[in-house]
Amino acid sequence: MGAFTRAYDVFGESWLSMQVTRQTGRMTKGWPQGAVHVAAVAAAEELADQVQPFVPALIDAHRKAGRLLVLATTSPIHLVAPLAERLGFDDVLATRWVSEDGLYTGEFDGPFVWGREKLKAALAWAKANAVDLKASFAYSDSYFDGPLLAAVGHPVAVNPDPQLAVLARLRGWPVRHLDVSPGVAKVAGRELQDWLRPLNRPEMVPNARFEFSGVENIPASGPAILVFNHRSYFDASAVNLLIARSGRCARFLGKKEVFDVPIVGALARLFGGIRVVRASGSDEPLEAAADALAGGELVSMAPQGTIPRGPAFFDPELKGRWGAARLAAMTGALVIPVGLWGTEVVWPRNSRLPRLGLERPLIQVKVGPPVELRRQDPDEDTRAIMAAIVDLLPPKARKRHKPTEEELARTYPPGYRGDAAKEAERRPGVDTVTAQAGPKR
Repeated sequence: MGAFTRAYDVFGESWLSMQVTRQTGRMTKGWPQGAVHVAAVAAAEELADQVQPFVPALIDAHRKAGRLLVLATTSPIHLVAPLAERLGFDDVLATRWVSEDGLYTGEFDGPFVWGREKLKAALAWAKANAVDLKASFAYSDSYFDGPLLAAVGHPVAVNPDPQLAVLARLRGWPVRHLDVSPGVAKVAGRELQDWLRPLNRPEMVPNARFEFSGVENIPASGPAILVFNHRSYFDASAVNLLIARSGRCARFLGKKEVFDVPIVGALARLFGGIRVVRASGSDEPLEAAADALAGGELVSMAPQGTIPRGPAFFDPELKGRWGAARLAAMTGALVIPVGLWGTEVVWPRNSRLPRLGLERPLIQVKVGPPVELRRQDPDEDTRAIMAAIVDLLPPKARKRHKPTEEELARTYPPGYRGDAAKEAERRPGVDTVTAQAGPKR
């Protein structure tokens, strides 16, 4: 039986496995209906908590759109009806057992609802309820539900078995994995981030050394928002190594310019990137991040939004946007601060490519405990978040100094025509004054 179960997990349903399932119905002979119902209700409570993380959001979206929800399954209705009710389905199409005098006889009452019989059941239900299947959605993980998927206007292959994955590609059907955010690719049941983790190691980076600390502050599971300061284009590499070191996968918010680059943008989406158009004022990226957190995922973001330029780059008081604070208030997720230092040496903003050479600058990546937030005032919480990040930086990051013309030039994009020297003169430095934003935590 163990080998049978493992084969089912890898290859999904097969004609042989379903014949075995059909025959198990005979084992129910003599079972009391009442006892089966009690067991099904008890199991429903446990199973409802084990559905994949993004199932509730999907059900809720269809419910809000005013659609009827129907569970079509080969499983006996006597076992699945309590679970369907618990999840909010309107009806169930399933195999039925014959009962006499309160006992099951071991015979089927009607067809074994599998393959084309499932399609027939759906067609009959749609006709009886005046529902247009061409305007309907259907979700399945089994190749043998291909006929049903082909009959609706919006078929979706969900966590598909190998055969359905091929069929979906041939037919152009979308594929979703309900244990990860929409759009995230999985290969052989694992995310791309999982597959690449063995290569995502500090020793594989030729132009930098890394010092990680506090990684244990990143929770091993459950929703959390990873917030970091933005100093360089190389920040993404440092944070990526940190996340790989934590053993988790993460969703990340990034500028539209990255997602608009051919190939790079497509890969960013497959890895779980969330495209942000800063000037649009749209809440869509924030809502996508909130959905990811509701599914128990890790979300990473830079509250500053962009790399500070000019004198602002050297300001010991970090200023951030309120996106992370608002996201924390919306979801109740933990906010985990990360301090980055030294990334600008590897890839300064005025360089189109990272620096390569014999020297390997040290990059410090320090993770702190969750930030204490009131979750009432986004401005107040943003100050607390930025202050927590500053606390993780080296002491020299908290001292003001007058940047040189060369230092200022490194903070501007390539080709910048501004007068960096005059900006330096307008902002004289002080040697020891340190003032951090945010309430004391």
